[in-house]
Order: sequence, then C-alpha cells, then structure tokens
Amino acid sequence: MTRERKTHLATVAVLVLALGAALGQKSGWRFGRSVESPPSSPQDAIYGMLDAARSGNVAAYLASYTGPMAASLQESVRETSEAAFSQYLRESNSAIKGVAVSEPQMTGDREASARVEYVYQDRNEVQIMHLEKAGIEWRIARVEGAERVKTLIPYGTPVR
Repeated sequence: MTRERKTHLATVAVLVLALGAALGQKSGWRFGRSVESPPSSPQDAIYGMLDAARSGNVAAYLASYTGPMAASLQESVRETSEAAFSQYLRESNSAIKGVAVSEPQMTGDREASARVEYVYQDRNEVQIMHLEKAGIEWRIARVEGAERVKTLIPYGTPVR
C-alpha cells in the first residue's frame, strides 16, 4: 500500500469518526460526562399518560398514576386482562382530536393541579388533574369528573 493510499484512508476514517460524533451529539449522546435528564413537569406526566393510553401501553399508563388511583387502575387491569385494558385505552382515546393542558397551579412543594381540555369532534370536555411529585417524576394522584364545555364552532367545521 502506498503512502498516498494510507493518507487517503486515514483522512476518510477521521471524517467518518467526526461525522459520527456530530450526529451522536445531535441525537443526545454525551461523551465523557454523565447527564441526568431534567426533572419532569406536571404537563410531562399528563402528556405521557395520554401517549401511553393512545398507544395502549398499559405499563406506561399505570406508571403515570400514584396512590389510590394507581391501585384502582391496577385492580381494573387484574379484573379484565392486560390485552382488554390496552384495547379499552386505545378505543377511549381514539375519539380525541386534541388536548390542551393549562399551566399547572402549584398547591404545595410536591403538589400541583392542571386543567386539561379534551377536544372531540362534537364537544369539548374539561378535567382537573391533581398531581404529586415522587422523586423527580410527577404522577397523577386524582382526577375530577369531566365537565362538558360549550363550543361555538365544532371541531372540523369548514372555514368560509
């Protein structure tokens, strides 16, 4: 192998490594230091629960809750089956067109409540969710009953 060929291969190898490092850092990899994820917010817990319900991920859905509400949901899963509960989660969330989560109101150092508005084709519903902080994660502790909100223009109405 000639000296010119070795230089060419070394240059290509260095460029490939540099490109790999740049792509790795862009996707969140960190080299040489440990980075903890930032503490979650109450909104993260709510959106995480909604994502888990939409995909039918029972384990992630249950992990979004704490206290008596978590125990009640776990009992529901035991009474049916995980597959049936997963199907229920997907079906009950399929009609939701959008979700708006208000800025949480802190009711203590480790407690918050947030207004969640669900947008359906023919109506909107509002629920207040109460959350508690467990370590660095927020979890849903209890949920108030849903109230229907009057909408002037239903979702999906063509604009003229």
